[in-house]
Amino acid sequence: MQALKDRILAEGQNLGSGILKIDSLLNHQIYPSLMMDMGRELARRFAGVPVDRILTAEISGIAPALTTAMVMNVPLVYARKLKPITMSGPVFLETAPSHTKGGEVNLLVSAEFLRAGENVLIIDDFLASGKTLLALARMVKSAQSKLVGVGVVVEKTFEGGRAALHEAGYTDIPIEALATIISMDDGQIVFADR
Repeated sequence: MQALKDRILAEGQNLGSGILKIDSLLNHQIYPSLMMDMGRELARRFAGVPVDRILTAEISGIAPALTTAMVMNVPLVYARKLKPITMSGPVFLETAPSHTKGGEVNLLVSAEFLRAGENVLIIDDFLASGKTLLALARMVKSAQSKLVGVGVVVEKTFEGGRAALHEAGYTDIPIEALATIISMDDGQIVFADR
């Protein structure tokens, strides 16, 4: 998606160690029209896939997942990092390492919002190591639902996340990225199609 790539090149910062700071367009500030365009594009890419609900992780995955859910007209469920007092009953709990927080984070979804037999599409901000997406995929499996695809705003291929998803057995689902970065060496941001 060229508008996204242009914005990443104009505003993104390569902080080293594979960390891409795109706070001005995804992680802290959002351009609504760009976010809607991203939702439309993700929905277009998964148009032939039966989807009952979308799953993401808070907080940066919520905006692209929401706009995708709006276009697809399906519910969005997001995994919480902290359990609120209002979350009672059974929950699905997984942990995943946070690249930017430097430790493990909990991901919780109330079982009432992830139901058996449903087709679930995961939409998130990044595909890097794949560990957060794998944690969400384990939730889908625990719920006895079916993972039907994974869509992300940015994929960093050099961190091996797609390969990790394939190694975990997710070879028969579409995995889509709106912007694919193949290198962040020497302070650069290099996209797959450049």
